[in-house]
Amino acid sequence: MRLFKHYLKYYFFTVFVFVTSESLLAQDNPQSQNIFINDDAQQIIDLWHVSKPTTEFHASFKPYLSSTLSSFSDSSISYAHFPIKNKFLSKTFNEGPSKINQFSFQVLPIAQLQLGYDLLNSKLLSETYGGAHAKLNINNDFTFALTAIGGRISLPEFNDSSIKSTGVISGLGRAYKNSDGSYQFSNLTGYLSYSPNSVFNFQLGKDKHFIGDGYRSLLLSDLANNNPYLGINVNVWKIQYNVWYSWLQDFSKYNGLQKSLQNKFGTFHYLSFNPIKELSLSFFENIIWQGTDTNRVRDFDVNYLNPIVFYRPQEYSVGSSDNSMMGFNISGKLFNTVKLYIQVVADEFFLKEIRARKGWWANKQGLQIGAKYINVFNIKGLNCQVEYNVVRPYTYSHGSVQQNYAHFNQPLAHPFGANFKETLGFISYRANRWMLSVQGLSAVIGTDTMGSNMGQNIFSSYTTRPYEYGHKTAQGNKVRLMQSDIRFTYYLIPQLNLRAEVGYIQRSIKDDFIYEMQAPYIYFGLKTSILQFYRDF
Repeated sequence: MRLFKHYLKYYFFTVFVFVTSESLLAQDNPQSQNIFINDDAQQIIDLWHVSKPTTEFHASFKPYLSSTLSSFSDSSISYAHFPIKNKFLSKTFNEGPSKINQFSFQVLPIAQLQLGYDLLNSKLLSETYGGAHAKLNINNDFTFALTAIGGRISLPEFNDSSIKSTGVISGLGRAYKNSDGSYQFSNLTGYLSYSPNSVFNFQLGKDKHFIGDGYRSLLLSDLANNNPYLGINVNVWKIQYNVWYSWLQDFSKYNGLQKSLQNKFGTFHYLSFNPIKELSLSFFENIIWQGTDTNRVRDFDVNYLNPIVFYRPQEYSVGSSDNSMMGFNISGKLFNTVKLYIQVVADEFFLKEIRARKGWWANKQGLQIGAKYINVFNIKGLNCQVEYNVVRPYTYSHGSVQQNYAHFNQPLAHPFGANFKETLGFISYRANRWMLSVQGLSAVIGTDTMGSNMGQNIFSSYTTRPYEYGHKTAQGNKVRLMQSDIRFTYYLIPQLNLRAEVGYIQRSIKDDFIYEMQAPYIYFGLKTSILQFYRDF
């Protein structure tokens, strides 16, 4: 305990020195709010950032801090949309030239009323949930935000089967089953954010992060449930540096009782550098380690409090067997209309074994390549995106399941886990208050065969692999998945993100054995949701 207190005092003293020394260089208008990012909002950000690139904005780390979007203007978008700088239903007190004792309060309602029909089971389904987002900003440098939602949800078979196996609604938390087959849930997100100057931002909250420029992320996605975190954001010159410490939970020994959930912890570093307006280079690293289990008592490891050190050397210095990972994210913009992006993840990397090309099991890497094209052929509002993801077997897994790259029974990166190849395509056209969008997915996923761990399930220990060499991506039972989603959207009140949607999902699954399924789904809804919810895995 004394050692922990010593490290804690040293850590916060160092942070204090940095804050004090940088205050003289700071601007007078730091902004501490986090910006909601879902598919709709991200499309608006892309439209602005690709057409008007800047070295100050780092697009690959989300949620965005409001101060990094100071040059963004909602009025530059040619169609009605949910504003990024949203002032709807907000009130500022003590308005005037002085920024002292100035309070801004905002409330945004959240509602989803959706009816759907599962043609596979000839079943009528519904999603009815609601809540609110409240935000209090003081003097433009301190923010308290809280988002609470809850309700009842019933989903088509291809989503429902995932809930049955995990007990979790992806991104929304624990699922409590009702007698009619639907699920109840509640979810609470919030944070305290403080920006003493334009360089530093400190946050304490329960939320999620996303790293990358693509639809998926191989480094860190927002698929899993919220988790408590302490974070520091540094913005100076053309550099943004993020470090945050997370408290995660493992479900591997869950028996229905809260005390059976096991603690695990994560530390994350993300360094982004924009050498020119058209190019962004980023480096990511993280460490996941387990807490107390039946064999040992262990809490937060003070060795991982260091906000700067690279963790591979740090691991070796303490003789650690914890789960570490690193990766890169690179993006470039062309002709003010195209954004190209690449993401690489290395869970293990031994150059000798890669060169040998013998399929060693511990060659655990993944690659993402994608492109976004805005205002296609100079048609305003016509946008498209293509993306390819491939991840080798056993990536994100660990010898101790409690230390895998997951939280709350969901992967922290790609929803397929590992051992897959995936191609995604998106096209949308927006004009005034309406949008027509089409999304397509094609994937080959290698699942376990005859009880053998083939490397797809990250909740299986890699010590159960059947052999050392000869592993190939999508090995095992090849599950071929295709899914398309055609959706028409009309924005009733864009400032609230209130919209009416009607859509059709066609899902097809076939494997190497006898399993085959066609799952059509039709839906209609009214919603103000500002949250991201995935149905395509």
